[in-house]
Amino acid sequence: MRLDEPADDGDALVVATSGTSGEPKGVVLTHDAIAASAAATSRRLGVDPAADCWLACLPLAHVGGLSVVTRALATDTRVVVHDGFDTDAVMRATHYDGVTLVSLVATALQRVDAARFRVIVLGGSAPPVVRPANTVTTYGMTETGSGVVYDGVPLDGVTIRIDDEGQIHVRGPMLLRTYRGGVDPKDSDGWFATGDLGAIDAGTGVLTVFGRRDDVIISGGENVWPEPVETVLARDPSIADVAIVGRADDEWGQRVVAVIVPSDPSAPPTLDALRDLVKEQLGPWAAPRAIEFVESIPRTALGKIRRRDL
Repeated sequence: MRLDEPADDGDALVVATSGTSGEPKGVVLTHDAIAASAAATSRRLGVDPAADCWLACLPLAHVGGLSVVTRALATDTRVVVHDGFDTDAVMRATHYDGVTLVSLVATALQRVDAARFRVIVLGGSAPPVVRPANTVTTYGMTETGSGVVYDGVPLDGVTIRIDDEGQIHVRGPMLLRTYRGGVDPKDSDGWFATGDLGAIDAGTGVLTVFGRRDDVIISGGENVWPEPVETVLARDPSIADVAIVGRADDEWGQRVVAVIVPSDPSAPPTLDALRDLVKEQLGPWAAPRAIEFVESIPRTALGKIRRRDL
């Protein structure tokens, strides 16, 4: 990604992608795209600039944190900016600064009193299965200028489609103009192929995201998505953190492997116990066939697993 490339008229920001599945790219967002994102998200959340106040406590180097600031500026809504996430500081902001809105990741949500906010926007890693009623889950990425689907429903002005391979495509006024270097990933009709696989319910129009196309594990002819398996295993108190990856296997094509940080290294979980847990909730094909114990799971600042590092 070249850093000395001049910006075009109308360009506002260059934001690096997370790089979870490859080298980071520089995403060029225009002033118009930022304004469109701010208007659509604020409308969906019912933001009142006279009464609401945003808290930005996620890293501003990522679109999930930076979009809180740009959203507030574009809609003339008050915003409080912290230099990182600190539970006590976040709670004080609700009392002393009148903060009503915040964008968090799942791990941060577990550390705050959610009832102190009017709305909590959840992005980054997969949301918890059970979450407070005032939370809104988002789907989006750097290329979409932040979340463009809230609780499975596209924002106003956003169109979603699924291609023949199950890949999610997005079109809307908040999409990137180009990547740094002049490569425009949109097609001639303005559609952006996300690299994620998903499905749209024919009755409700609600989008379900399965995961990154490159992350699916094909084991014995069955597709295994890492995130549902991780969600099941994360409930086990013997597991402090977990990631599911596929390893090459002569018999199965790929075998499902659980990379685990044990809560107590002297008493780690057993493979049989974890297999039984996953079989009961997801089916035998999703159950891990091996465990790898590690000291930590590589994650981005927003909590996404850096699978390529595993």
